[in-house]
Amino acid sequence: MTVEVGTVDSIKPGKMKRITAAGKSLLVCNVAGEFYTIDDMCTHEDASLYLGCLKGNEVECSLHGGRFNVITGAATSEPAEVALATYRTYLHENIVFVELPTM
Repeated sequence: MTVEVGTVDSIKPGKMKRITAAGKSLLVCNVAGEFYTIDDMCTHEDASLYLGCLKGNEVECSLHGGRFNVITGAATSEPAEVALATYRTYLHENIVFVELPTM
């Protein structure tokens, strides 16, 4: 399943956009012009990462400060220990798309 997120210009570098697709809450991140998509919920405590901040290629949870690499999904700072799922994100004619697994 492929989901259209919006235009490249709708998510500025260093910013994030929360979307819901296929019953999942996802976070699309623009890291220096490259787009990455991860699950929106922190694996430490169910808190939306959208409420946190994107610093370089890491998103920091606003609840307890856990951080995740948005490229790999890896937990990079405690208390987060479990990685986030990542999703293929690509551009086509200035539009950002996210590819989700089919169930």
